[in-house]
Amino acid sequence: MKNLIKTQFTQAERETIGNLMEQLETAVAGKLTALTEEERIRYGSVNEQNKLLVNKTRDYRQNQPALSSPDVDWTEFESDYESRAFLESIAQRLSSVAYQMQSTKILHDHDNYQDSLSDYSYAQYKKGAGEAGYTEKVAEMKQFFNRTGTTNTPPPENPS
Repeated sequence: MKNLIKTQFTQAERETIGNLMEQLETAVAGKLTALTEEERIRYGSVNEQNKLLVNKTRDYRQNQPALSSPDVDWTEFESDYESRAFLESIAQRLSSVAYQMQSTKILHDHDNYQDSLSDYSYAQYKKGAGEAGYTEKVAEMKQFFNRTGTTNTPPPENPS
C-alpha cells in the first residue's frame, strides 16, 4: 500500500490550529494542576462505584437538603462537582482529537518510511548502474538497516 493518507493541513490551517492551542493554553493557565506520580497514587482516582456515591450524595443534597451534613461546604461541593464534570467532558473531547491526530501521524510516518525504502532501493539500483553520488548515499543510508537480518532488513538490491 502506498500513500495511505493524502490529507494535508495548509499553512493557514496549521497557523489557525497553533493559535487555537495557544488560546487554550492561555485560558487554562493557572487553573490546571499537574500531579506528580506520587500524588496521583496518593489521591488516586474516584472509581465508578465512588462516582455513584458522589452522585447519590449530590442527589440527596439537591432533593432533601435537610438530610445533608452541616460539616460539608455544599457550595464548594457543587463547584467541585460542576468543575469535574466540565473537565471530564473537555478531556474526553481532547483525548478523541489527540487519538485521531496520533493515528493520522502514524499514517504519515508510514508513508514517509515506505517512500524512504523506495528511495533507498532506487539509490541501490543507481549505485549498481555506476551512477555518480549513489555509492555515498547508499553507504550513508545503510546504517539505518539491521545487519542481523531479523528486522528492518533493507529492500532487495533491484527494485521491481
